[in-house]
Amino acid sequence: MTQNRKIGSLSVHPLALGGNVFGWTADEQQSFAVLDAYAEAGGNFVDTADVYAAWAPGNVGGESETVIGNWMAARGNRDDIVVATKVGAGIPEKRGLSATAVREGVEGSLRRLRTDRIDLYYTHYDDPSLPVEDYLTTLDALVREGKVREIAASNVTAERLAAALEFSDSAGLAKYVAIQPEYNLVSRDTYEGPLADVAARHGLAAVPYYALASGFLTGKYRPGTTVDSARAEGAAKHLATDRGLRVLAALDEVAAAHGVEVATVALAWLASRPTVATPLASARTPEQLRPLLALTDLKLTEEELERLTEASE
Repeated sequence: MTQNRKIGSLSVHPLALGGNVFGWTADEQQSFAVLDAYAEAGGNFVDTADVYAAWAPGNVGGESETVIGNWMAARGNRDDIVVATKVGAGIPEKRGLSATAVREGVEGSLRRLRTDRIDLYYTHYDDPSLPVEDYLTTLDALVREGKVREIAASNVTAERLAAALEFSDSAGLAKYVAIQPEYNLVSRDTYEGPLADVAARHGLAAVPYYALASGFLTGKYRPGTTVDSARAEGAAKHLATDRGLRVLAALDEVAAAHGVEVATVALAWLASRPTVATPLASARTPEQLRPLLALTDLKLTEEELERLTEASE
Protein backbone atom coordinates (compact mmCIF):
# COMPACT_ATOMS: atom_id res chain seq x y z
CA MET A 1 0.00 0.00 0.00
CA THR A 2 1.50 3.33 -1.08
CA GLN A 3 1.84 5.78 1.79
CA ASN A 4 0.57 9.22 0.77
CA ARG A 5 2.37 12.40 1.79
CA LYS A 6 0.90 15.44 3.52
CA ILE A 7 1.06 18.93 2.02
CA GLY A 8 -0.88 21.19 4.34
CA SER A 9 -4.37 19.68 4.48
CA LEU A 10 -3.80 17.72 1.24
CA SER A 11 -2.93 14.02 0.98
CA VAL A 12 -0.87 13.30 -2.13
CA HIS A 13 0.82 10.40 -3.92
CA PRO A 14 4.64 10.13 -3.50
CA LEU A 15 5.07 11.06 -7.18
CA ALA A 16 3.65 14.35 -8.48
CA LEU A 17 2.85 14.13 -12.19
CA GLY A 18 4.08 17.12 -14.16
CA GLY A 19 1.70 18.55 -16.74
CA ASN A 20 4.24 20.67 -18.61
CA VAL A 21 4.27 18.22 -21.56
CA PHE A 22 0.47 18.16 -21.98
CA GLY A 23 -0.46 20.23 -25.00
CA TRP A 24 3.21 20.40 -26.01
CA THR A 25 5.08 17.14 -26.69
CA ALA A 26 2.00 15.10 -25.76
CA ASP A 27 -1.30 15.86 -27.51
CA GLU A 28 -4.63 15.38 -25.74
CA GLN A 29 -4.96 11.69 -26.58
CA GLN A 30 -1.40 10.92 -25.45
CA SER A 31 -1.89 13.04 -22.32
CA PHE A 32 -5.08 11.16 -21.44
CA ALA A 33 -3.16 7.87 -21.73
CA VAL A 34 -0.50 9.10 -19.29
CA LEU A 35 -3.07 10.53 -16.88
CA ASP A 36 -5.09 7.29 -16.99
CA ALA A 37 -1.99 5.19 -16.27
CA TYR A 38 -1.02 7.47 -13.38
CA ALA A 39 -4.51 7.34 -11.83
CA GLU A 40 -4.73 3.56 -12.29
CA ALA A 41 -1.48 3.24 -10.32
CA GLY A 42 -3.00 5.22 -7.45
CA GLY A 43 -1.60 8.60 -8.46
CA ASN A 44 -3.65 11.66 -7.48
CA PHE A 45 -1.32 14.71 -7.61
CA VAL A 46 -1.19 16.55 -10.96
CA ASP A 47 0.87 19.72 -11.39
CA THR A 48 0.40 22.35 -14.09
CA ALA A 49 0.50 26.14 -14.61
CA ASP A 50 -1.49 28.78 -16.43
CA VAL A 51 1.50 29.38 -18.71
CA TYR A 52 1.99 25.74 -19.87
CA ALA A 53 2.69 25.35 -22.80
CA ALA A 54 2.88 28.90 -24.18
CA TRP A 55 6.40 28.31 -25.50
CA ALA A 56 5.21 25.85 -28.16
CA PRO A 57 4.45 27.26 -31.63
CA GLY A 58 0.75 28.12 -31.97
CA ASN A 59 0.08 27.95 -28.21
CA VAL A 60 -0.97 30.84 -25.99
CA GLY A 61 -0.69 29.22 -22.53
CA GLY A 62 -3.27 27.24 -20.60
CA GLU A 63 -3.19 24.26 -22.97
CA SER A 64 -2.03 21.92 -20.20
CA GLU A 65 -4.80 23.06 -17.84
CA THR A 66 -7.34 22.53 -20.63
CA VAL A 67 -6.13 18.96 -21.22
CA ILE A 68 -6.29 18.15 -17.49
CA GLY A 69 -9.71 19.76 -17.15
CA ASN A 70 -11.03 17.79 -20.13
CA TRP A 71 -9.58 14.57 -18.69
CA MET A 72 -11.16 15.08 -15.25
CA ALA A 73 -14.50 15.90 -16.88
CA ALA A 74 -14.31 12.83 -19.14
CA ARG A 75 -13.39 10.52 -16.25
CA GLY A 76 -15.64 12.15 -13.64
CA ASN A 77 -12.80 12.01 -11.11
CA ARG A 78 -12.30 15.62 -10.02
CA ASP A 79 -12.79 14.78 -6.33
CA ASP A 80 -10.07 12.10 -6.52
CA ILE A 81 -7.41 14.39 -7.99
CA VAL A 82 -5.29 16.98 -6.18
CA VAL A 83 -4.70 19.72 -8.76
CA ALA A 84 -1.80 22.14 -8.43
CA THR A 85 -1.46 25.11 -10.76
CA LYS A 86 0.38 28.42 -10.76
CA VAL A 87 0.02 32.14 -11.40
CA GLY A 88 2.49 34.93 -12.09
CA ALA A 89 4.44 33.76 -15.12
CA GLY A 90 3.80 34.88 -18.67
CA ILE A 91 5.20 34.67 -22.17
CA PRO A 92 7.27 36.61 -23.09
CA GLU A 93 7.27 38.65 -19.86
CA LYS A 94 6.03 37.76 -16.41
CA ARG A 95 2.43 38.57 -15.49
CA GLY A 96 3.32 39.47 -11.90
CA LEU A 97 1.28 39.09 -8.72
CA SER A 98 -0.86 42.22 -8.54
CA ALA A 99 -4.39 41.69 -7.25
CA THR A 100 -5.72 42.03 -10.80
CA ALA A 101 -3.20 39.56 -12.24
CA VAL A 102 -3.90 36.96 -9.55
CA ARG A 103 -7.68 37.38 -9.82
CA GLU A 104 -7.60 37.09 -13.62
CA GLY A 105 -5.19 34.17 -13.33
CA VAL A 106 -7.33 32.13 -10.95
CA GLU A 107 -10.51 32.66 -12.97
CA GLY A 108 -8.77 31.57 -16.17
CA SER A 109 -7.33 28.47 -14.50
CA LEU A 110 -10.67 27.49 -12.96
CA ARG A 111 -12.35 27.82 -16.35
CA ARG A 112 -9.75 25.74 -18.20
CA LEU A 113 -9.60 23.11 -15.46
CA ARG A 114 -13.42 22.95 -15.48
CA THR A 115 -13.55 23.06 -11.70
CA ASP A 116 -14.70 25.32 -8.86
CA ARG A 117 -11.49 25.12 -6.80
CA ILE A 118 -7.73 24.71 -7.10
CA ASP A 119 -6.22 22.43 -4.47
CA LEU A 120 -2.71 23.91 -4.40
CA TYR A 121 -2.08 27.34 -5.92
CA TYR A 122 1.52 28.47 -6.45
CA THR A 123 2.93 31.91 -7.00
CA HIS A 124 5.00 30.77 -10.01
CA TYR A 125 7.58 33.54 -9.63
CA ASP A 126 8.02 36.10 -6.90
CA ASP A 127 7.07 39.67 -7.81
CA PRO A 128 9.79 41.85 -6.23
CA SER A 129 7.91 44.99 -7.31
CA LEU A 130 5.31 44.27 -4.62
CA PRO A 131 5.49 43.88 -0.84
CA VAL A 132 4.60 40.29 0.10
CA GLU A 133 1.61 41.70 1.99
CA ASP A 134 -0.07 42.67 -1.29
CA TYR A 135 -0.31 39.28 -2.93
CA LEU A 136 -0.73 37.28 0.27
CA THR A 137 -3.83 39.34 1.05
CA THR A 138 -5.22 38.46 -2.39
CA LEU A 139 -4.35 34.78 -2.00
CA ASP A 140 -5.92 34.69 1.46
CA ALA A 141 -9.15 36.09 -0.01
CA LEU A 142 -9.17 33.30 -2.63
CA VAL A 143 -8.83 30.70 0.15
CA ARG A 144 -11.66 32.30 2.13
CA GLU A 145 -13.84 32.30 -1.00
CA GLY A 146 -13.19 28.58 -1.50
CA LYS A 147 -11.52 29.04 -4.89
CA VAL A 148 -8.17 27.84 -3.53
CA ARG A 149 -7.54 25.26 -0.80
CA GLU A 150 -3.82 25.74 -0.07
CA ILE A 151 -1.14 28.15 -1.32
CA ALA A 152 2.50 27.57 -2.20
CA ALA A 153 5.54 29.30 -3.70
CA SER A 154 7.98 28.57 -6.51
CA ASN A 155 11.08 30.45 -7.70
CA VAL A 156 11.47 32.60 -4.60
CA THR A 157 14.48 33.65 -2.50
CA ALA A 158 14.94 32.55 1.10
CA GLU A 159 14.53 36.15 2.26
CA ARG A 160 11.24 36.74 0.46
CA LEU A 161 9.89 33.34 1.46
CA ALA A 162 10.68 34.03 5.12
CA ALA A 163 9.04 37.46 4.88
CA ALA A 164 5.90 35.96 3.34
CA LEU A 165 5.61 33.23 5.96
CA GLU A 166 6.19 35.65 8.82
CA PHE A 167 3.58 38.08 7.49
CA SER A 168 0.99 35.31 7.14
CA ASP A 169 1.68 34.24 10.72
CA SER A 170 1.45 37.77 12.13
CA ALA A 171 -1.66 38.73 10.16
CA GLY A 172 -3.46 35.40 10.57
CA LEU A 173 -3.68 34.91 6.79
CA ALA A 174 -3.41 31.80 4.61
CA LYS A 175 0.20 30.63 4.68
CA TYR A 176 2.35 28.87 2.12
CA VAL A 177 2.40 25.12 2.83
CA ALA A 178 4.77 24.07 0.04
CA ILE A 179 7.68 25.21 -2.07
CA GLN A 180 8.58 24.10 -5.59
CA PRO A 181 12.31 24.61 -6.15
CA GLU A 182 14.62 23.29 -8.84
CA TYR A 183 16.31 20.38 -7.09
CA ASN A 184 17.91 17.13 -8.22
CA LEU A 185 21.17 15.18 -8.02
CA VAL A 186 22.98 17.54 -10.40
CA SER A 187 21.29 20.78 -9.25
CA ARG A 188 21.46 21.04 -5.49
CA ASP A 189 22.77 24.56 -4.96
CA THR A 190 19.53 26.50 -5.57
CA TYR A 191 17.60 24.76 -2.82
CA GLU A 192 20.04 23.39 -0.25
CA GLY A 193 21.09 26.01 2.23
CA PRO A 194 19.05 29.11 3.23
CA LEU A 195 15.94 28.23 1.17
CA ALA A 196 15.67 24.68 2.52
CA ASP A 197 16.35 26.02 6.02
CA VAL A 198 13.37 28.40 5.79
CA ALA A 199 11.19 25.59 4.46
CA ALA A 200 12.22 23.28 7.31
CA ARG A 201 11.74 25.94 9.96
CA HIS A 202 8.17 26.61 8.82
CA GLY A 203 7.25 23.00 8.04
CA LEU A 204 6.89 23.50 4.28
CA ALA A 205 6.77 20.50 1.96
CA ALA A 206 9.10 20.65 -1.04
CA VAL A 207 7.85 19.44 -4.44
CA PRO A 208 11.00 19.76 -6.56
CA TYR A 209 10.79 20.46 -10.29
CA TYR A 210 13.39 19.26 -12.82
CA ALA A 211 13.58 16.21 -10.53
CA LEU A 212 15.20 14.33 -13.43
CA ALA A 213 17.22 17.32 -14.73
CA SER A 214 15.26 17.61 -18.01
CA GLY A 215 15.72 13.88 -18.56
CA PHE A 216 19.45 13.65 -17.83
CA LEU A 217 18.81 11.54 -14.72
CA THR A 218 16.88 8.95 -16.74
CA GLY A 219 20.28 7.73 -17.95
CA LYS A 220 19.42 8.00 -21.64
CA TYR A 221 21.94 10.80 -22.19
CA ARG A 222 25.45 9.35 -22.44
CA PRO A 223 28.75 10.55 -23.93
CA GLY A 224 28.59 10.13 -27.70
CA THR A 225 24.82 9.61 -27.89
CA THR A 226 22.16 11.81 -29.47
CA VAL A 227 18.63 11.88 -28.08
CA ASP A 228 15.66 13.18 -30.08
CA SER A 229 13.90 15.24 -27.43
CA ALA A 230 12.63 18.79 -27.05
CA ARG A 231 14.64 18.93 -23.81
CA ALA A 232 17.87 17.36 -25.11
CA GLU A 233 19.91 20.55 -24.88
CA GLY A 234 19.01 21.15 -21.24
CA ALA A 235 19.79 17.56 -20.30
CA ALA A 236 22.97 17.08 -22.30
CA LYS A 237 24.78 20.01 -20.65
CA HIS A 238 25.31 17.83 -17.57
CA LEU A 239 27.46 15.43 -19.63
CA ALA A 240 30.08 18.16 -19.84
CA THR A 241 30.61 18.21 -16.06
CA ASP A 242 32.52 15.89 -13.74
CA ARG A 243 29.57 15.96 -11.38
CA GLY A 244 27.20 14.74 -14.09
CA LEU A 245 29.43 11.81 -15.01
CA ARG A 246 30.02 10.87 -11.35
CA VAL A 247 26.28 10.92 -10.68
CA LEU A 248 25.55 8.72 -13.72
CA ALA A 249 28.14 6.18 -12.55
CA ALA A 250 26.65 6.07 -9.04
CA LEU A 251 23.10 5.80 -10.40
CA ASP A 252 24.12 2.93 -12.71
CA GLU A 253 25.66 1.07 -9.76
CA VAL A 254 22.65 1.46 -7.45
CA ALA A 255 20.11 0.78 -10.22
CA ALA A 256 21.90 -2.45 -11.15
CA ALA A 257 21.88 -3.59 -7.51
CA HIS A 258 18.08 -3.24 -7.37
CA GLY A 259 17.23 -4.22 -10.94
CA VAL A 260 15.49 -0.90 -11.56
CA GLU A 261 15.93 1.99 -13.98
CA VAL A 262 18.24 4.91 -13.31
CA ALA A 263 15.30 7.37 -13.13
CA THR A 264 13.74 5.39 -10.29
CA VAL A 265 16.91 5.68 -8.22
CA ALA A 266 17.27 9.41 -8.92
CA LEU A 267 13.72 10.04 -7.71
CA ALA A 268 14.20 7.82 -4.65
CA TRP A 269 17.27 9.83 -3.63
CA LEU A 270 15.31 13.06 -4.00
CA ALA A 271 12.34 11.69 -2.05
CA SER A 272 14.72 10.87 0.84
CA ARG A 273 15.96 14.44 1.23
CA PRO A 274 14.90 16.62 4.17
CA THR A 275 11.64 18.56 3.53
CA VAL A 276 10.92 16.78 0.21
CA ALA A 277 7.34 15.47 0.17
CA THR A 278 7.09 14.30 -3.43
CA PRO A 279 9.32 14.75 -6.48
CA LEU A 280 7.69 16.18 -9.61
CA ALA A 281 8.30 14.45 -12.94
CA SER A 282 6.56 14.31 -16.29
CA ALA A 283 6.09 11.61 -18.93
CA ARG A 284 4.93 11.72 -22.56
CA THR A 285 3.87 8.05 -22.59
CA PRO A 286 2.72 5.39 -20.11
CA GLU A 287 6.02 3.58 -20.82
CA GLN A 288 8.00 6.61 -19.63
CA LEU A 289 5.76 6.81 -16.55
CA ARG A 290 6.47 3.28 -15.27
CA PRO A 291 10.00 3.85 -13.90
CA LEU A 292 8.79 7.05 -12.25
CA LEU A 293 5.97 5.26 -10.43
CA ALA A 294 8.41 2.52 -9.38
CA LEU A 295 9.75 5.08 -6.89
CA THR A 296 7.09 3.89 -4.44
CA ASP A 297 8.52 0.34 -4.31
CA LEU A 298 12.22 1.22 -4.05
CA LYS A 299 13.93 1.42 -0.66
CA LEU A 300 17.54 2.56 -0.85
CA THR A 301 20.00 1.76 1.94
CA GLU A 302 21.75 4.49 3.90
CA GLU A 303 24.99 3.48 2.16
CA GLU A 304 23.40 3.84 -1.28
CA LEU A 305 21.93 7.24 -0.42
CA GLU A 306 25.33 8.37 0.83
CA ARG A 307 27.04 7.07 -2.33
CA LEU A 308 24.67 9.16 -4.45
CA THR A 309 25.00 12.22 -2.24
CA GLU A 310 28.81 12.09 -2.36
CA ALA A 311 28.81 11.64 -6.16
CA SER A 312 26.66 14.74 -6.50
CA GLU A 313 28.75 17.02 -4.29
